[in-house]
Amino acid sequence: MPKRSLIRLVRTQDGVQVDPSGKMAGRGAYLHDRRSCWERGLKGSLAHALKVELSAEEIKRLEDFMETLSDEPEEAPVNG
Repeated sequence: MPKRSLIRLVRTQDGVQVDPSGKMAGRGAYLHDRRSCWERGLKGSLAHALKVELSAEEIKRLEDFMETLSDEPEEAPVNG
């Protein structure tokens, strides 16, 4: 999967945040840019990868972001 179709999340002192630049300092994890991947990640694998317990506020913020994502994978660009 191309890296540009992945979204980085990072654990910071202020909590877990979406890192659109991919350059924030902190422990990071990647999720695909599809809702289904985020739904699975928010059930526990994301917290495990970031070695943190997500607060209700963080889960709500991440679910709000998830709602902006498509249910379908992005189409790969056709070269040629």
